[in-house]
Amino acid sequence: MENLMVVYCSCKVIWTLLVTILGYASTLPVGDDSICTAEELAKYSIIFTGKWSQTAFPKQYPLYRPPAQWSSMLGVTHSSDYSMWKKNEYASNGVRDFAEKGEAWVLMKEIEEAGEKIQSVHGIFSAPAISSGTGQTSTELEVHSRHPLVSFVVRIVPSPDWFVGIDSLNLCEGDRWMEEVSIDLFPYDAGTDSGFTFSSPNFATIPQDTVTEITCSSPSHPANSFYYPKLKILPPIAQVTMVKLKKNQLGLPAPYLNLPAKSNEIIDSVSETPLDCEVSQWSSWGLCRGLCRKTGTKIRTRFVLLQPANNGMPCPNLDEETGCEPENCV
Repeated sequence: MENLMVVYCSCKVIWTLLVTILGYASTLPVGDDSICTAEELAKYSIIFTGKWSQTAFPKQYPLYRPPAQWSSMLGVTHSSDYSMWKKNEYASNGVRDFAEKGEAWVLMKEIEEAGEKIQSVHGIFSAPAISSGTGQTSTELEVHSRHPLVSFVVRIVPSPDWFVGIDSLNLCEGDRWMEEVSIDLFPYDAGTDSGFTFSSPNFATIPQDTVTEITCSSPSHPANSFYYPKLKILPPIAQVTMVKLKKNQLGLPAPYLNLPAKSNEIIDSVSETPLDCEVSQWSSWGLCRGLCRKTGTKIRTRFVLLQPANNGMPCPNLDEETGCEPENCV
């Protein structure tokens, strides 16, 4: 009987210990590299730099109604059981509304529910919009050892449903926080609108597609505003830099980089993307003009669809003439 009691007590202790360990583990983020043993809290300055210039992206560059610009930034710090958006997966209703119209209400509700229901979100951060394609905006964010991941979205304006952002960047490296990280950003399609150009009218994608990266060759359609078939890769349309703040820097405004005193234009070397001239198909041949029983001439024409830029291939001749026999001669 005594032996049975010893076995029972031992099993009870082991079971209690196992439950305690599992309970603690359930509060940690899931993932191979997600267990962070750094100090509990860290603060960062996050600086978003728009590099959407007419030199780097000359094709259909929006100059008015509205001109090229960036929406406000909306982001969160979180654990690995939350995802704001993910490449090759379907965008949530909140991300759809933000990418298409810049409306944040549904996305904010989704974030708040993730924080309240499963406690996977630590904090929300935002930064002001940028009124031109090139410029900077910044704010601060706070990460926690159980919430070391950063995600955000910034809408490309104007666009059908295009955005840039980061999905679940881990700022913790084992027992320390990263001091600084800088990432080039490229455009994404939310998969909810089927427009090809910056100013395309609203045309819902039915059924909804997944979030995909836009490249210089995908979507493979000449009408695509990012279609540059001669490039191997698009130049970065934006960049984000996160710098860990020292304790004596906390509460100070986030630094701006490379900003002139009276402008929001970035002083930075930018890629010059060559843009070849694009012309229409030839029209049909015109009437043959000339004297009867003598060789006449007829003409066909075409027009410029896209003017060349940045030393791209110049436009070819827009009219062509050939010999013909005049018709209706007596």
